Amino acid sequence: MEKFGRSWHTPSYSMRIGPYEIVSLEAGRFVLDGGAMFGSVPKTIWSRTNPADGRNRIELALRVLLISTESKRILVDCGAGRVLSPKWQEIYGLDQNRHCLKQGLAKLGLRPEDVTDVVLTHLHFDHAGGMTDHTDHGLGLTFPRATHFIQQRHWQWACQPSEKDRASFLPETLGTLKSSSQVQILDGACELYPGVHLMLSDGHTPGLQMVRIEDSSNVLFYPSDLLPTASHLPLPYIMGYDLSPLTTLEEKRSALSQACEGEWVIALEHDPRYEAIRILRGEKYYEVAESLVL
Repeated sequence: MEKFGRSWHTPSYSMRIGPYEIVSLEAGRFVLDGGAMFGSVPKTIWSRTNPADGRNRIELALRVLLISTESKRILVDCGAGRVLSPKWQEIYGLDQNRHCLKQGLAKLGLRPEDVTDVVLTHLHFDHAGGMTDHTDHGLGLTFPRATHFIQQRHWQWACQPSEKDRASFLPETLGTLKSSSQVQILDGACELYPGVHLMLSDGHTPGLQMVRIEDSSNVLFYPSDLLPTASHLPLPYIMGYDLSPLTTLEEKRSALSQACEGEWVIALEHDPRYEAIRILRGEKYYEVAESLVL
């Protein structure tokens, strides 16, 4: 059976777009407060699809993309990593026993040194914590040969966050990246490599960069926290973490309209059930039309 230009029986990679082989890797699981994840949506509604534990926390995935060519191994985000203190690992229920990023790479025959690029959608701990790791010489870059791409506006914000979102950043991780020569600051949307586009979003945090990979036939869209799970498909389902929720609303309206009309594959970073989906217009909101495994 052929879908999106590849065979479902391909053992190592799940999708090809142009020269790129794309696979989804899980870097662990964690939990966040369900009310914060769904903002003004009542618990009686969101708990139908995302049941909470006794502390009102819901399970979420830490899922990243690996985009490969003969000469490139590009990671999009890198999960929470192992730099959180035991206290915060317990608070966030961080579980890397079943899945972790290094193990996922190893199953593909790759080492951290083989990664050539890391595209950081933004620098919150659950997206960027895994870019650093403990070494014999202290905290260092997990992917020592990779160029790390981040947007200028987000970099400036992360270095001086507000009281609302300060806890989402890890100062030691930011310091490691800041002292490295392997960070490249980008100024706006761009085509990073042929067919690999970076799109901007400002609702969740300033200067978040989303990834769109395309050729003449297919598009894969990685929206990061603009659409953390399939349960957030309804336009008004917006996280309480978002700094500018009305901006999120309009960004979702535009992105989901394009994704629906273009039959894009949407790769979901945090959904505990769906790796990727295509969507359709329902009677009231967008709905999942097809579940895909990358």
